[in-house]
Formats: sequence, structure tokens, C-alpha cells
Amino acid sequence: MPIIKSAKKRVRVSNKAAIRNSKSRRSFKSALKLFAKTPSAESLGSAQSNLDKAAKKGVIHKNKAARLKKRAAAKAKAAGVKPTAAKKAAPAKAAKPAAKKTPAKKPAAKK
Repeated sequence: MPIIKSAKKRVRVSNKAAIRNSKSRRSFKSALKLFAKTPSAESLGSAQSNLDKAAKKGVIHKNKAARLKKRAAAKAKAAGVKPTAAKKAAPAKAAKPAAKKTPAKKPAAKK
């Protein structure tokens, strides 16, 4: 057990991170297993989403997440699952361009 105060804090922080990482790891593994059991567009999307989140949090490497997503997509294609199109955000109304403002006058330099 550490004696120094900062070392004690590092133990607490690392324990919290380990718990958070294990939850993230468990969620993407279970999503991949669910997809493998019953391939569907919804389970594929869930698996890919969980992989992206794990990679973003640093639980797994981004290339590993990409590799697992590619394999899942290949399995989905072999099973005949049609991927659902990603929902696009509605385009915002085009705002009127702001009127040109005259540049502020600089104060005259003193000699």
C-alpha cells in the first residue's frame, strides 16, 4: 500500500479507470457476440458503435476497432444483412450574410 498521498490518489484513480475500461470492453464484446449470434442491421450498428466508443476512450486501439468493424461488416454482407443508412442531420436554414461592417478607425499615431 502506498504511503505518499499522491500515490494513494493514483491508486484510486487507476481503480476507477479499470472499472470504466472493463465496462466498456464488456459492452463491445457482448455486442459483437450478439451480432455473431443473430446478424441484423441493428446488432451490427450497435457493435460498431460500441467499438467506436471503446476506441475513442482508449480501451482498444483504433486500428483494432477498425479491423473488428471490418470483419463484422464482412459477416453481415455474407449473411445478407442490408446496412441501414446513417441518418443525416437536417440542413440548417441558410442565414443571411451579415452586412459588411466598416473597419474600425485606428487612432492617429502621435509624433
